[in-house]
Amino acid sequence: MPNSDPPPATRPGATVADAAIASAAPARLSLVLGGSRSGKSAYAEALLAPLAGERLYIATAEAGDAEMTARIAAHRRRRGEAWTTLEQPLDLAPALAAHCRPHRAVLVDCLTLWLSNLLAAGRDVETDVAALTELLPRLEGHTVFVANEVGLGIVPDNPLGRRFRDEAGRLNQAVAARADTVVFMAAGLPLVLKNGANSP
Repeated sequence: MPNSDPPPATRPGATVADAAIASAAPARLSLVLGGSRSGKSAYAEALLAPLAGERLYIATAEAGDAEMTARIAAHRRRRGEAWTTLEQPLDLAPALAAHCRPHRAVLVDCLTLWLSNLLAAGRDVETDVAALTELLPRLEGHTVFVANEVGLGIVPDNPLGRRFRDEAGRLNQAVAARADTVVFMAAGLPLVLKNGANSP
């Protein structure tokens, strides 16, 4: 069924970022990076808005407390009923292999929470990340990953925090190397770091 949503650039309150989205076809594989409240999730959703067909949101967050429950609810309201949500906090690569297909837009939000879940569960991070990155070139359709850039602040004062920062940086680099498009978000504005092929 064709997407009936208006193009991002024509919506009330449209921004320069919306115009930039509307001017280019979505890439097959995109990575949207940014800090907290940088606008990365909304931008990632808007990247896929022009596409017809099914939309799948793969959520890696778990509602562990009231604050996270409220955040998840706010994200669901913003996406609206056009999206189907699949909660997958750990087994991301198998979920993508099962659900990515032609004529389906997939948004993964976010890689950083996925990494945090892996560490908390005692999983072999290197193995899980390798499974994901090896799968990326074979994904069908259009896929957008959202991730936090956590390496711009102070050095964590504990070993686990430093490991998380380092693992997140390596994960972002690995996905960015395989992505067609990489965008860094700051204050709701996109900085395109990489702009490659835009057809699956």
